[in-house]
Amino acid sequence: MSASSSRLSLRISRQELVLIFITMVWGGTFLVVHRAMAHSGPFFFVGLRFATASLLLAFFFRRYLKQVTWLEIKAGALIGLSIAGGYGLQTWGMQTISSSQSAFITALYVPVVPLLQWLFLRRPPGLMAWLGILLAFTGLVLVAGPQDGSLTLNAGEIATLLSTLAIAAEIILISRYAGQVDVRRVTLIQLMVASACAFVLMIPNGESVPALSTPLLLSALGLGAASALIQVTMNWAQRSVSPTRATVIYAGEPVWAGVVGRLAGERLPAAALLGAALIVCGVIVSELRLRRKKAVPDQAPLEP
Repeated sequence: MSASSSRLSLRISRQELVLIFITMVWGGTFLVVHRAMAHSGPFFFVGLRFATASLLLAFFFRRYLKQVTWLEIKAGALIGLSIAGGYGLQTWGMQTISSSQSAFITALYVPVVPLLQWLFLRRPPGLMAWLGILLAFTGLVLVAGPQDGSLTLNAGEIATLLSTLAIAAEIILISRYAGQVDVRRVTLIQLMVASACAFVLMIPNGESVPALSTPLLLSALGLGAASALIQVTMNWAQRSVSPTRATVIYAGEPVWAGVVGRLAGERLPAAALLGAALIVCGVIVSELRLRRKKAVPDQAPLEP
């Protein structure tokens, strides 16, 4: 006779542990960005943040830059464009919403990944992915604060929601090229491209260069170092961590952002807290894969 049992793989590798730590750092950056908006326009700050990260990486990785390949330039440019779109829209949105709101809405990029794969790679989402999307969308409605039973999003929430498309593209592109490029060089290229694009986007947004105050420079330096660490680690770890497992780990990012925001005095309404919990559940559920393991049938004894 044979029996079957279901189980979920819960093994955590060294790379995944590092990603968990990076997710904690990532979650803590939301409040810093939110506070920096009092001293700078969004796209200038994003450009300054990634310019600082680029300078730091160029200093530490200067010995490895001579061997850059066209594939690394292509990969870095595509990922950099996604970073500029994702972080630019996210930072723009933080002018009108709290850092906790921004973090939980940003987490929607996880269920967006299977939708993009369906659209561009013709891979339809499975049952768990659809369930995760439903939970995440319900959570979005609660986080956004529905009025009169309808979903009402302000400009900041819409911009943050659009940023999830770019962030999802970033995750897919990093996994696409991670095993074919040098992590140090491609990370530097993507940060340089992201910085240049953000500075260019200042023009349509009507931004001018702000006064370089101490809080602004300290925020840019701290977030530049954090961005360099985050991007290098993501590129390194996702060479061996699948996109699905990586995105489950990244689901912890809004939780850490919410904790930091709470400590700083941000208070989400009860409905928004429920919505935040549903988004995190949706993120995790959308990436669960139930594996069925068949039991080995009993073998008959060998005849002499």
